[in-house]
Amino acid sequence: MRHGKSFNHLGRKTGHRRLMLANMASSLITHKRITTTLAKAKALRGYVEPLITKSKEDTTHSRRVVFSYLQDKEATAELFKEVGAKVADRPGGYTRIIKLAPRLGDNADLAMIELVDFNELLVKEKKEKKATRRRRGGAGAGTANKPAEAATPVAAPVAEEVAVKGTPVAEAEATATEETAPVAEAEAPAADEASADEASEEEKKD
Repeated sequence: MRHGKSFNHLGRKTGHRRLMLANMASSLITHKRITTTLAKAKALRGYVEPLITKSKEDTTHSRRVVFSYLQDKEATAELFKEVGAKVADRPGGYTRIIKLAPRLGDNADLAMIELVDFNELLVKEKKEKKATRRRRGGAGAGTANKPAEAATPVAAPVAEEVAVKGTPVAEAEATATEETAPVAEAEAPAADEASADEASEEEKKD
């Protein structure tokens, strides 16, 4: 019976279990994917994910804490150099467990545990969505999207106002012509007087 059994001992003593998980965690960090039994994979997930979270903060204290669990300098260096930088934006869930076919010898449940961000087949890059435009056929396809105001001529309302008599525009033009008429009449006599004076001066010279 499992009274008070908070975690899976995996049929091993404390020291043996701790060293086995440290060895498996180092292999997972180095190779990014390992195959083991389902029970060991679940135990390894709870062991290695806190270490990956520690690797996000690259300090001397974090490296010493991680090394005390892994007991492997190369795995610790790779965890902080490569894995920590790759999972910096992920809030958790760094590993994935995939169940496999049972083992032939003892029919044990096998599983593959891997780091999520290092599976190139499942990691999908975000592609920028391009704005698509639909092209519709027909005679009015070119002017279908244009606004209605652009199709109407701008000078049409002005022409109507000028054509209609009695409008303010027509009255203004009429008054303007009436004002210029006396000015033209006044200029005509002045021109006649100037020509007469020139003729008299020529007669005197002769």
